[in-house]
Amino acid sequence: MAKKKAEEAKMLKITLVKGINSSLQKHQATVAALGLRKIGQTVEQKDNEKIRGMVHKVQHLVKVEE
Repeated sequence: MAKKKAEEAKMLKITLVKGINSSLQKHQATVAALGLRKIGQTVEQKDNEKIRGMVHKVQHLVKVEE
């Protein structure tokens, strides 16, 4: 059963679309925690409440695809 849950886990594609130089320090930390460094960089994260909350916090800086 554990394998089925791991295979069924949905992923989010998160792309940094704006620079973070002039944004708040806590937003910069959130973007870094998501694993993003450069504009245009895309990472895949598991779809869970923690990641969704982080994305919501910096929604003006990132683009999300499910």
